[in-house]
Amino acid sequence: MSLSIMVHLDTRRAEISDRYSVISFPYYELTQMRLCVIIKQSFLSKIDTGGKDGHPSASLFIAVAEHLNFSEAARSLFVAQPAISQQIAYLEKKLGVKLFIRSKHSVELTLVGTLFLKDAREIVQRLEESVENVRLAEEGRIGTIRIGLLSVSVRSFLPLVVRSFRKKYPNIHIHFAFYNVGEINKKLERDEIDLAFTLSHGLGSMKGIAYQKLWAQPYCVILPHDHRLAASTSLRLEQLSTEPFVMLDRSQSPQGYDHILTLCAKHGFSPDIVSHASRIDAVMLMVDAGIGITVQSKHVQMYATPSLRLIDLEGDGYEADVVACWKKDTPNRSIVLFMEEVARQLEK
Repeated sequence: MSLSIMVHLDTRRAEISDRYSVISFPYYELTQMRLCVIIKQSFLSKIDTGGKDGHPSASLFIAVAEHLNFSEAARSLFVAQPAISQQIAYLEKKLGVKLFIRSKHSVELTLVGTLFLKDAREIVQRLEESVENVRLAEEGRIGTIRIGLLSVSVRSFLPLVVRSFRKKYPNIHIHFAFYNVGEINKKLERDEIDLAFTLSHGLGSMKGIAYQKLWAQPYCVILPHDHRLAASTSLRLEQLSTEPFVMLDRSQSPQGYDHILTLCAKHGFSPDIVSHASRIDAVMLMVDAGIGITVQSKHVQMYATPSLRLIDLEGDGYEADVVACWKKDTPNRSIVLFMEEVARQLEK
């Protein structure tokens, strides 16, 4: 839309016109109505994409307005005076207003020019901020990381990472959410989270996933406090061959479920599974109620009540990897910076 603004000092009235209509109002309302906002909209859509010699028109206008001298403005921008004069004339023509009163010995801002100067400065500042934000976003230094967490597998470690990370990158926002194993993998596949801290179970069947091992998480036997084996300091898996088991539904973590069955088979028995639950806290509740025992990664200890016993398993192979994983094709460049901080914390 092309706008024309006329100020009639003789009648003390101002007009805004386009190809369809003319709006007339008292001259003193010029400031109140913020005509410069209207000018700025036209200016942004038509002019401020860059002027001759690589300078946006707003920058040229500001330089002349601050120096009130075309020659000095041109020198400050390292451009030729004719070029800056042509750009200002072009700007005034496009906006349909006079921004400067010129004479042989002086240059002054018109009333509209004075009002427009504030908005022009805002335009340049916002443009510079936008360019900087684009650069920071491209480098991953501004944005958001949505992190999915599996129980307490990184509860003591992650706060140290985040605290240090936020000091370095205050413009990257971090969101956390807790999930079980099945949920966290699905959230990652659906791009509902950017980064997951979880167990390695199931990652092998997920396409396009990159991951970094953090440490190994041991398995343990979880018993009620009054169980016959509750006083043990460690247990061999074959000692559980006659025990009733309660398990997390296989649908929640197929690989984790099958891994426990495989471990039992290696020790000569198939567990007597008497009940399943869709949530790990429900599994712990059933153990506490004496329905059965369970074998789980120690990351579930946050769900354990004081009346439960967590006992280590003897031997090798009773552990799962705690990993950080993300999509290989993720557009979120902040993940690289975050994982660099994870690596630094692991080295300490």
